[in-house]
This record gives sequence, C-alpha cells and structure tokens, in this order.
Amino acid sequence: MALRLWLAEDAEEWAYRGEGAANLVLGYCGSSPGLRGQGVVREPGSPVLTSHERILWKDVDKIGECTSKDIAGQLYALHVMSPLLGAEHVDPGMHVAVSEEFLRSVEKNILDNRPSWRVDAARVNTLCDSALLMSDHSFFPRGTLNEDLCVAIEIKPKCGFLPFSKFIKRETIVKTRVTRFKMHQVLKLHEGQISWLSEYDPLDLFSGSRDRMNQAIRALFHCPQNNFRVFFNGSLVFGALGGGMDKDVVNDISHEKNEAFENMLKTVIQEEHTQHVQSFLELVGDAIFNSGIIDRLLEVQKLDIFDIEGAIHAYYNIISQPCLICQNLNDADLLNRCSSIHSLSLEESLKIVRGYLIATTAKDCSIMVSFRPRQRNVTSDFGSVFLKSTGQTFDYKAYFIDLDMKHFRKMPYYYELDQKIVEFYVNAESALVNGINSACPCVAQNYSLSLSEC
Repeated sequence: MALRLWLAEDAEEWAYRGEGAANLVLGYCGSSPGLRGQGVVREPGSPVLTSHERILWKDVDKIGECTSKDIAGQLYALHVMSPLLGAEHVDPGMHVAVSEEFLRSVEKNILDNRPSWRVDAARVNTLCDSALLMSDHSFFPRGTLNEDLCVAIEIKPKCGFLPFSKFIKRETIVKTRVTRFKMHQVLKLHEGQISWLSEYDPLDLFSGSRDRMNQAIRALFHCPQNNFRVFFNGSLVFGALGGGMDKDVVNDISHEKNEAFENMLKTVIQEEHTQHVQSFLELVGDAIFNSGIIDRLLEVQKLDIFDIEGAIHAYYNIISQPCLICQNLNDADLLNRCSSIHSLSLEESLKIVRGYLIATTAKDCSIMVSFRPRQRNVTSDFGSVFLKSTGQTFDYKAYFIDLDMKHFRKMPYYYELDQKIVEFYVNAESALVNGINSACPCVAQNYSLSLSEC
C-alpha cells in the first residue's frame, strides 16, 4: 500500500475511537480500500528517551536513536513485546507522514467526542510529522467493511498473579493474598473514579479453569468500567468510550441498554431464545481459553520477580543516588535483604528494572478478540470456536493492544501508587473489621462482601 503525506482534507476520513495514556486512537471511515480496517495512533506529545532509558533499552535495535516517543514505542512493541507475547498476536504498526494541517483538523474534528477531562489534560501535538498506522482489530482484514458481520471485545485483564517477593514489607503483606485490582477498586471508589466495586477477579481469568474464566468474563460484563468493551462492525456498542472511567457504564447495565445490546447480538448469534448475551459471553470465554493468549500474557507479567518494593532499589542503583526507601525502613531484616540489591552490578540492576517495566506493560495492556460467523464450505486462516448452545462456528483472531513502553523515570511514582493503594485498603479493611463505618463510608455502603474475602 503506497502511503503519502496526509493533509487537512484527509482528516475528514478519520473518526475518534478512543484514547489512553499518551495516545489518541482514530478509525478510518473513508472510501480508500487500502485503508479500510486501519487505525491511527497519535500521541499528544512526549519527549524522546532519557539517558537512563537509552541505557536500559540499549539492546533494542535503533531505539536509542529515536527522535520521537511513538517511534520508540513501535520499536519496543516490535523488538521487546512481540517476541515475548508472540508475533501472531502483536501488531507493531507502521509510521506514516502527516502534516501539521492534518493534525490541527483532526484535533478540531474530534473535540466533541473526547472526554472533557482528557481535552484539558492532553492536546494533540500538531508539530509532530508522523503517526502510527495499525490494523483495526475490531475488523477482519479481508473484504470490505460491509461483507462480514464482526463483533469484537476488548478486555483489560490487569495483573493475573499475587506477588511473592521477599522484599515486600510487613505493612503491605496483604498484597500477597489480595489482588492489586481488588485493592485499587476500593481506592478508586473512595476517590469517586467509580461508583460501584467490580466483582471481577483477575485470578479467575488467569486460572486456566474454563468455569472460572467464564465467571470473570461475566463479572467484567456486568461492571465493565474501562476493562471491557464491545464493538460491532468497528463501532463501540458497549462499555466506556476511553480515556478513563465512564460512570454511565459502571453499574449493572440498564434494561434499555441490555435490550439494545441483545438486539445487536441477534444479527450474529442464532439463538432461538433470549439468551444472546449469555451465548456471546460463552463464545468469548471459549475463544480466550482455546487461544492460550492469557497464558502467554501471564508469563510476561511474571517477569516482575521482585515486585515494585524490590525493583525500586535497583532503580536507585541505576541513577546512582542514595535509596530513599532504605532511609525510611525500620525493619532491620528487610533492610538487610534490600542491601543485597544495592550490592548488585549495574547490569544486574538494569535487568531487574527492565523485567519490572516489561511486566508492567503486560499488566496494563488490553486483549482484542474479534469474531465473525464462519461461512459453510469456506476455508479460513483464522482460529475457530464452536458455540455449542447455537451450533455455530466462528472465526476468531486475538491481538494484544496498548503495549506502551513504561517510563523509567516513573519508578518512584509506581512505588508511591502501590503504597497508597495498599495503605488505603488496609485502613478500609481495619475500619470494617472494627465497625468504624464512618471512617470509610464509601466502602461500607457499597461493598457487599467483606474485604478479607476478596
């Protein structure tokens, strides 16, 4: 496909799809056959790699020479994440030239579609000269958009295991038995980011048990927040638009929305009774189970061997500064264990931090699984899943998306956020155990399960 410089008039052919971190995502809605089923990622603007990041990723081909963050991100997805997660599940994309006029027009055209708080927080960097062109994985690559019915789900699985590092403090040992997702839900509820606690448990999705995986998917559906979205022929039909929490979809879905979603599914799932949603969730669970994509993801997440409470010490080794964490430790045994990290070489410290940052990418990425009914007597290059309840066979494809490089300089922030999440959870748990509901009314009023059971 020959690509040219995109100008202001081309901006009309791109529609807002969502955003997150430092990226805007646009979907192609024009008539060019070569661009159908494509999407553009454009970052609002970020600096190039820092000197420490160039050292950290020095073995990644050409990444230290990058003049923009999005080029570095593409190389990171191609050379770091793709070999770990499987090239068949990763689309690193390609760069295309864009004009300042194109970016200004895009920013103007999508203004009304963006969440207001994102508009204030991040503007399009109109001085950039390129964007990242990727396949739109809510479609299948062959044929025009109207030839096939396609339904796709996007899931943000989050961390699928409990940490087991010997560098975890006694005060935060609760995170070895309660998932980060569960604890973070309590803090988000307190801060007003969500209006209800999700019953989703990442350990169910990563369990390897078909029944527990289906239970996890049902929980995501009933309380999607920004962790579960559904697309029909490329258009978002269920879940948050993007860029954070959407309180309109946090609680159980209303009867009207559920009915509309059910009617959409009727065009795809040949269910005689009103069980289209149930059959669809069964289809999603079977495809994820059969694909093995969750197992690949868990392997990469487990590159975080030391937990942030261990990796932060390696961070201070790399920047050659006194460790602020050790200065505040009162546990002699833990301080002695942490000193073992401070005695490591630079290369060993880089390996620890590199593993942590790669694992953090895997903990924060999303999975996109797309389905279409398989035509009879037609061969397919895609995976297949049989929906027992309807007797239908579906093609499916599964990809990892949002494989953003995590910033080395944010290591102290990751540590502080971890401590904040755990500390608030422990205090909320203590308040409930002691019956001091006034100390944390948001949890007392909204949590149907005791925190110790999470």
